[in-house]
Amino acid sequence: MVAPGALRVVRCGGSGLRGARAVYLLCASGDFVKVLSVNTEETLRLLCGHADLVTGIQLNPHNHMQLYSSSLDGTIKVWDFMDGIPIKTFTVGSKLLALYTLASAEDLVFVVIPKKGERDTFQLVSVKLTKGAGQDLECKELSVVLDGVGASTKQIAFGREGAYVVSVKDVNLQVYFFEKKLLNRFSLSTVKTKGDNRFSCVVCHPTEDCIATGHADGKIRLWRNFRHRKAYTYSALHWHHDIVMDLAYSVEGTRLLSGGVESVLVQWRNESSCQKDFLPRLGSPIEYISMSSDGVLCCTLHTDNRITIINSNLRFSRSIQGLIKSRDVKTGLVVDPRTKALVLNGEPGHLQFYSLQSDQQLFSLDIVQRQYIHQAGLKQSDLVKVAFSARGTWLATVEESEEVTDPELQLKLWFYSEETQSFALNTRINTPHDNHITDMCFRDMDGLGDDSLILVTTGRDCVFKVWVIVEDSDPEAHQSVSWSCDFVGSYHNYQATNCCFSEDGSLLAVSFEETVTVWDSLTWDLKCTFCHPPGNIRNICFGRLTCSKYLIGATDYGFLCCWNLLTCALEWSAHLNVVVLQPDPLSEHIAAVSWLSKESSLFVFKPSEPRPIYIQRNLCKEKILLAAFVPRDEPEMISSEKYLWLRNSQLFFLTDTQELMTLSTKSLEERLTPSSKQLAVEESLPVTPFSVLLGKHRRQQAQEDIDLGKPVVHNKQEQASPAVKELLHTPAHVLPSASFLCTIFINSLLISKENKSAEEVADEVEMESEKAEDDSDEEDVTAMEQEDTSHVELLGEMTCKLSKSQEKELRKIRKMDYSWISAF
Repeated sequence: MVAPGALRVVRCGGSGLRGARAVYLLCASGDFVKVLSVNTEETLRLLCGHADLVTGIQLNPHNHMQLYSSSLDGTIKVWDFMDGIPIKTFTVGSKLLALYTLASAEDLVFVVIPKKGERDTFQLVSVKLTKGAGQDLECKELSVVLDGVGASTKQIAFGREGAYVVSVKDVNLQVYFFEKKLLNRFSLSTVKTKGDNRFSCVVCHPTEDCIATGHADGKIRLWRNFRHRKAYTYSALHWHHDIVMDLAYSVEGTRLLSGGVESVLVQWRNESSCQKDFLPRLGSPIEYISMSSDGVLCCTLHTDNRITIINSNLRFSRSIQGLIKSRDVKTGLVVDPRTKALVLNGEPGHLQFYSLQSDQQLFSLDIVQRQYIHQAGLKQSDLVKVAFSARGTWLATVEESEEVTDPELQLKLWFYSEETQSFALNTRINTPHDNHITDMCFRDMDGLGDDSLILVTTGRDCVFKVWVIVEDSDPEAHQSVSWSCDFVGSYHNYQATNCCFSEDGSLLAVSFEETVTVWDSLTWDLKCTFCHPPGNIRNICFGRLTCSKYLIGATDYGFLCCWNLLTCALEWSAHLNVVVLQPDPLSEHIAAVSWLSKESSLFVFKPSEPRPIYIQRNLCKEKILLAAFVPRDEPEMISSEKYLWLRNSQLFFLTDTQELMTLSTKSLEERLTPSSKQLAVEESLPVTPFSVLLGKHRRQQAQEDIDLGKPVVHNKQEQASPAVKELLHTPAHVLPSASFLCTIFINSLLISKENKSAEEVADEVEMESEKAEDDSDEEDVTAMEQEDTSHVELLGEMTCKLSKSQEKELRKIRKMDYSWISAF
């Protein structure tokens, strides 16, 4: 367990949604389960509690408000997914690779576990869920059902009414009948077929004894009469030209859905090759297919980390896009200053803007603007470098072909248009360098506008180039400005590898193999050089704020060096094998990630202090390739002093498996955006006539106050009241009586007289002048109060301890006509 307030590594995005089948809009993602809205595509809840990858999710067949989840941490959890509350945790002990439930088996689930003592061999076992009063229970009753099964959840299926279970692996099919305890095995190895006939997936008909299997050669086989080993039969359906990746039957069993690498969902009606429908152009290969229990919706999960929601008539409904896992993130992790989204490679030739708050893609920008052809060995252009100006108004991209010796290069400058709310291409520069571009950065000095804006690029052609904005002299040009080369610099014919500007933009640092050069950004004079052999410079960055006189560099031989710009001498060095060096744009802190003994470690330091202020060994199991500090909207309240470096910015890092992770003291549920939390509440509560009327009255009152010029004051003390939180979040059956809570609740709403504001004093004066009118109004509503005395008595008891402003509001409530309540 992690102590409260401790810093921990959590998966925050990029986790594959294909780890388990989607159930409604519940899906496993990393080590948590997401509850998504089908209407808004937002994440409503995050079910957090597993310590490792979630491998399976299933609705409780006896209570559809509950969810089972299994994980590699060896536990099965039961959730109330509407409230996000874990109900029970069952410890099995072994790694759980898949999870299945049956309506006919109460308090019994089926899981796939590794076979003890044998490598890459798995078993399907039944687990008896222990009954007990505690929340954490241990499962000791495990029974082996099948040996030699596949580890994928798609390779096991249960027949109608749970009478039998089917397993496929390689070219073998097993059927086990529970009642007769009979096991039948079938093999395709003796059948003379062309192509690769290995099994890839299996699904059972919901109402008939029929098994549908997908194969690597693109065929679908329908098995019948498999209760007899020799009398079985099968027929084939064939449309896919490559492997069938998943199958799913409709609820009534009249339709069979299949998907594969063609990015086309195929619907087979009545198990006939002549009756099939298609939903093409889904964007990427279909990896999983899942049907809703009512048959209205179908979900497809794709290899690009995307969920597509499809109606029963095979019409596209919605798409939920997560972090696209590119083959190679050549652009690095870049932060968009405008949206604070992570920007990196997406689809081939595209930039994806990924929202960290919602774990969804904001939009995708086509940079290459060419059709990508999926063909092995074909040399095509791809996006390799990205840089934003400080305000986010300019975007620079570099695309190059895959040729190693003579690449085709293009530098593009994009300007953000407020009218279209997107980036538009401003300048295209062909062959900006004679060889690969290695790095680029903007200088954007505050207060000087575009006059201070310059772009620097470095290349393997042994030069760095400075690009500036110039006015376009062509009267027929569509835009008034464009970019042009202003200066070319070099150093001893060495390859230029990295570049960065100082915080004030007055200095430019460019690394040439083993040497770091520092240039004046106004005159482009070489000021000084630094060198720390052996090894070429891998990363460089300037210190910020109080540490702006330092320059940090990391070599590919593992040395981390700090140079003093005032003395032009080495301040300190350390041997850490740093692979990632990332400065925080809002503080003096710099994060360095090292890779030693197959272990990623994090070091956070200030250049002025050689001793790190924070160290975390074994940060994660995977190798960290990229990192980025993302500024927070508001500084976070952090209790521990050693975590203060996370107050203004949050550190994100990407692993070699393209898992996006972060360091946080908060749980993932706490990191949901306020809009998502409000959305979750609104969607879970029905709309009542009272809520509609009350909301209308409040809007009218607020509009009247605005029309009269009254200031709208939000009482933050009320919103943050612990008494209110306890009332709203504690289950009703464990709360004390309402009479006991009334005094505590009312006292929590009181405002101290010592903290009166000028507006409250003015209200009191106004109330005195209105006293006579209020007395007469109260006499007029006496009859109404007698008709419904219950709420008036309650208001009278509450008024005794209320402030003057709250008394005024209660008098307004008394004047309201409550006779309409009887209508409901």
